[in-house]
Amino acid sequence: MAHERPKQLWVRELRPGARTILRGRNLPAALQKLAPVHPPECLESPEQLECMDGFFAGLPDWRQRHGDYSVSSLVTVAVCAMLSKVCWGQRDWAAFARGLSSQQMAALDFPRRGNPRRYSAPSETTFFRLLSPLNSQARQPALLDWQNQVLGPRASDDDLVAADGKELRHSQGVEIVSLYAVKRGRWLGSELVAEGANEIPAVQAALRQASLEGSLVVADAMHTQVETAPIIVQEKGADYLRTVKGNQKTVADNVQQLPKGLQHAFSPSA
Repeated sequence: MAHERPKQLWVRELRPGARTILRGRNLPAALQKLAPVHPPECLESPEQLECMDGFFAGLPDWRQRHGDYSVSSLVTVAVCAMLSKVCWGQRDWAAFARGLSSQQMAALDFPRRGNPRRYSAPSETTFFRLLSPLNSQARQPALLDWQNQVLGPRASDDDLVAADGKELRHSQGVEIVSLYAVKRGRWLGSELVAEGANEIPAVQAALRQASLEGSLVVADAMHTQVETAPIIVQEKGADYLRTVKGNQKTVADNVQQLPKGLQHAFSPSA
């Protein structure tokens, strides 16, 4: 039986080279007034930055010798930048780092150079060179531990968990799936979608890593899978609520037969 090929969406630039221009260092004069003049300010105190840096101190460092900047300090800057909605990458993280106060740079153990000696912020290439090889699976537990320290334990009534996949902005098509506690928007973990694959294996991997006992896990119809349900119920001690669509013919037919055979199990019953 032949399958219909999925339709592809093509976006045409209204001006040749528009994507390159918008991603460049210098915007056209007509657009410069729309861009922020100064990067957002880091609102974390030196004490908070030092505490964050401690949570990320165990992240692996590929260098043989310790350099001017630790991986943990760069991750701390990146996290603070993201919290301040600086989301465009290393260039903007470097600009954000240059805006830190002397006390904030001292808390992150930035080097001092020049005469008079002043704290020196990491450059764009430093962020790229040190953070690109960093394994996301090593970074995630540290981020979750830091989140738990800031927010405290997840409340027992925050038990509705959603699994959702999104394409990352400015990522050239990289997709990631994440788990969230819906009531308060608490992040519970993420997993990268493998190139050429769909979300199903990534969601299954994210479910296995998350703390879900006593939760109700919801997701769209793609994840109404016989392999996913046992992970939630048997491995993680949670329940699930799944959508069944008409294109899942066998599953839809079975669901329609349930009320007829198990009327006593549904309320109101006959």
